[in-house]
Amino acid sequence: MRLSLSRVALRPQVLALSIAALLPLQAFADTAPAAADSAAGTLDVVALDQVVVTAQKRATNLQQTPISVSVVDAGMLKDRSAISLASFADGAIPSLRVTPFATRSSALNIGIRGIGASSDANQPARDAGVGVYVDGVFLGRSQGLGTMLYDVDRIEVLKGPQGTLFGRNTEGGAISIVTKAPTGEFGGTVSAGVSNYSGYNSGLHLDLPKVGDVSVKIDAVQAKRGGTTDNPMRGEEDFNSYNKRGARISALWEPSDTFSALYAFDRSYDATTPYHTQVLVPGAYLSPLQKAGASEDRRDSSILGGPQEENIGRTSGHLLNLGWTLGENLEFRSISSYRELEQGQFDMGLVDAISAYGGANTPFGRYSLAQVYQHQYSQEFQLIGNTAQVQYLVGAFYYHETAGDNAQTPNMLVWGPGGNSYTLNPATNPLNLANVRIDRASKAWTDSLGIFGQATWTPAALEHLHLTAGGRYTRDDKNGSLYTVNGAATSLTFDDAWGRFDPMVNVAYDVGDNAMVYAKYSTGFKAGGANSRSTTYTAFDPEEVTAYELGFKSQFWDNRARFNVALFDSKIEHKQMDFTLPFDPNSGETRTTMVTTNAKGSTKSRGAELEFSIMPLDNLTVGFTHAYTDIDALTTQDPFGAGVEVTVQPLLAPRHASSLAVDYWVPFANAAALKFHVDGNWSDGFYTSEYDQMLTDSSLVVNARVALVDMPLNADGASLDISLWARNLLDEEHLFYKLNNASLGQSGIFNDPRTYGLELAVHF
Repeated sequence: MRLSLSRVALRPQVLALSIAALLPLQAFADTAPAAADSAAGTLDVVALDQVVVTAQKRATNLQQTPISVSVVDAGMLKDRSAISLASFADGAIPSLRVTPFATRSSALNIGIRGIGASSDANQPARDAGVGVYVDGVFLGRSQGLGTMLYDVDRIEVLKGPQGTLFGRNTEGGAISIVTKAPTGEFGGTVSAGVSNYSGYNSGLHLDLPKVGDVSVKIDAVQAKRGGTTDNPMRGEEDFNSYNKRGARISALWEPSDTFSALYAFDRSYDATTPYHTQVLVPGAYLSPLQKAGASEDRRDSSILGGPQEENIGRTSGHLLNLGWTLGENLEFRSISSYRELEQGQFDMGLVDAISAYGGANTPFGRYSLAQVYQHQYSQEFQLIGNTAQVQYLVGAFYYHETAGDNAQTPNMLVWGPGGNSYTLNPATNPLNLANVRIDRASKAWTDSLGIFGQATWTPAALEHLHLTAGGRYTRDDKNGSLYTVNGAATSLTFDDAWGRFDPMVNVAYDVGDNAMVYAKYSTGFKAGGANSRSTTYTAFDPEEVTAYELGFKSQFWDNRARFNVALFDSKIEHKQMDFTLPFDPNSGETRTTMVTTNAKGSTKSRGAELEFSIMPLDNLTVGFTHAYTDIDALTTQDPFGAGVEVTVQPLLAPRHASSLAVDYWVPFANAAALKFHVDGNWSDGFYTSEYDQMLTDSSLVVNARVALVDMPLNADGASLDISLWARNLLDEEHLFYKLNNASLGQSGIFNDPRTYGLELAVHF
């Protein structure tokens, strides 16, 4: 059975005491007990798993990889009942922050070490600063990142700029998702479960027997849950629901020991409804209904109801990975991919928060509608080799993307007398998109070419010293057209290109057989672009990060304990800053107008990350991680403020965040086992928007799972797992998004309430 490690939350004051108490355990490395089988003959868990990563484009042991990487494997995902990247919003990896874009869980905003996040990357000509990859393929849009995960082997979170090996849009880091490849041996898993909020899920992971030289694997997953906030309008969808499903088929052809070809096709469907933005402190312009219903505790129901459809997203893609062994120490790889994305947006999640009362018979209930589409093609070549003293990699990468969107904002409701009642707006109901004005529409094209290389030299005379140097040249060509603004046809365009070189230098030294120290210098960037919410569509330049990192990794006590620490200091230059003007005096329109400019100054991100895992007793594992991040606020000019300087706090950057996990196995004589898992994740509050600088609440989210695993079903090796799970076990409430308006008051979005369920899985 596989050991799963996660992390748990402790307050920052405990950090120093934890380190002081745990470090002396290294002195017991020579006296640790030897691994032993239990009396019943089942294998006890007596050592931490050895983790293999591909963070440097080749398979390496995590403890021997001189960069800061956190790994979440399939067991950890199951223990946390995580079904998508959005599940990492609980803080499982303290330096990684994942939030939805405003109320919309269909698009994710991601930051690492407080770098990479944006107020609004939900546009065709704007990019995120943390790259997400699946089996080596870069996913170009924030939309679609909330879809279900398939049969994942592991998720690697690479912290700090990854500009050399991963390229553009990795200034904060990269998330590399690695799925399980076909095995060629018949076997698999069938699972099904139920949960509160009328939820249910199912999955099939099937490996077919090899036919000739071809192995085939089929994955199908599904999860559905009703809304957690009721919509009082009868017949309409509730808020914060999801209906996710997807399928993937992969085929591995291995005609010889020196060549392999993996083809995969996937298709997903992701239907969600928006989070509900709750009125916390009412403003003067709200109706009596909204004022009476305002609450600083999580509501089970929206105050106002309205038409709410599902936001339906569809993604699909083709992948072709080729591998040739050209010699004993030389390999050539090719990664080819084509992907498509469609995302619809029907967002009434702000109905309570922004619906001002303007008198009887006045329309309100702004329905934020949008249609996003994208298709991308990418091709990467890698030549990987080694000599007696040098490991090297050279490669080339090409990426093309076409993306477009539009926006419509009809008012769906009408106030009654005194603001004590409301009805559907007959002018917009039933909704016909063809009759609703398009407020804005744009399209953008991107071509990016990268050439990169990296080499590690281990001198024969100093075999404990490893010197690594690398670099990447990137050429970005991007252009776009904003052809509708405020309902009128326009001819606003931008056409720009940027070229840059991102170097990396790493010096690592082995301190004995089970410890190493390293020092790393690297750079990265987020691509330039243009803001389609503006009225000028003026291009802005890339955002750049230069980082220094010092690290120490150790494994001791017969592999029963690990201690890793990383210190980082990053400089952020030409930061892309968003400024908003809710009312545009030039056009008379009330739609949100936004401008993105590059800040003239720079800012710093400094901090430390600590990971400690220990097995104090056989079958008992405790894992603790902590992240400290200190980022300077940035003072820059507001383009709407006639030269007025404003101070802007960094996004998704809690000063302290921790995670703690405990796993305990109870083996049985018949090869089955009972497993207990609990994790707690604590975080300071952080900022989520540059133009609405409100600090979110601190949080403590506890997840738990109890599972009876590997119960034999027959003599052929089939087995059954039964598990009970809970996310946010303590039903803790915190606001992860806040808004403030002088006229409308304060509002915010609460985290998910407690969810729990039962799941059965048959392995064969």
